[in-house]
Amino acid sequence: MTTRKAAIAFVMDPIEKVDIGADTSFALMLEAQRRGHRVYYAAPEDLGIDAGRVTVRVQRAKLRREAGRHVELEPARLVPVDDEFDLVFQRKDPPVDADYVTVTQILSLCRRARVLNRPEGILGANEKLYALHFPELMPTTCVTRDRPKLIEFMKEMGGEMIVKPLHGKGGEGIFHVRQDDRNLFSILEQSTGFGTRWTMAQRYVPAVRKGDKRILLVEGKPLGAVLRVPAEDETRSNLHVGGRPVKAVIDEHDRRIIERIAPRLRQDGLFFVGIDVIGGLLTEVNVTSPTGIQEMNALDGVHYEEVVFDHVEALLWGSGRG
Repeated sequence: MTTRKAAIAFVMDPIEKVDIGADTSFALMLEAQRRGHRVYYAAPEDLGIDAGRVTVRVQRAKLRREAGRHVELEPARLVPVDDEFDLVFQRKDPPVDADYVTVTQILSLCRRARVLNRPEGILGANEKLYALHFPELMPTTCVTRDRPKLIEFMKEMGGEMIVKPLHGKGGEGIFHVRQDDRNLFSILEQSTGFGTRWTMAQRYVPAVRKGDKRILLVEGKPLGAVLRVPAEDETRSNLHVGGRPVKAVIDEHDRRIIERIAPRLRQDGLFFVGIDVIGGLLTEVNVTSPTGIQEMNALDGVHYEEVVFDHVEALLWGSGRG
């Protein structure tokens, strides 16, 4: 562990409301604190610009793994980010709406402080569309806001498909639709906002019933994986809608995907990401606030946040050894 200590700000959703048994940001904050780094909390709306410099209203945070009493916050201070911080973790959950884009653009103006993931990388990496840099790794995919085109695509896919919004999170708005579904037209109307929103459609991969594998990557290198198995009565495998976490290994199909996408991730400054793999096929690249560390820890008996911070310290100080 390095003898040098950093000031680290986490820009994230309300820290008072996090699930301390599942939240990845909380695990990262605890690890930073354990190593002696100074940990601060800020909400996205606390960011601003004054005389060309990025500012943030932050609160020093003291954390403990104790439900209901997991954080103590000092009084807020308004400070210049580049003067006060070595590192900023941007960990706000989607949707990637206008406010999210503005916050990311503000953070792109930091000059000394490192921001993870790199703001320019996030702005260029829609979590659904980014995977399309590697179409050969994916299920057959169509992006459109035209309902007849979606119907045509579904027929080409054998009469069923998955539709998902481009800016959602946690499985929100994802449907498994079939040609004989009486609600089909209504679902597609809602998915496309009556032709005003682009929607992603993908070939349905039956292997999803065995699980959707989340693989976390740090600087393009595999950290670990968890298989999220959907409930019998649910299409989605996301854990907060009833998916069951199951121990997973990173197999040769996963490594082929990782080796293919890693150079692009590093090029774009996407330090910490989560990829979703179903039946050996890449479906998403999560870059905003990828999750899964605590589930992986519980299943594998490891503290993966330690590995993340080994990389963080090496990024800040070279070897990370004092």
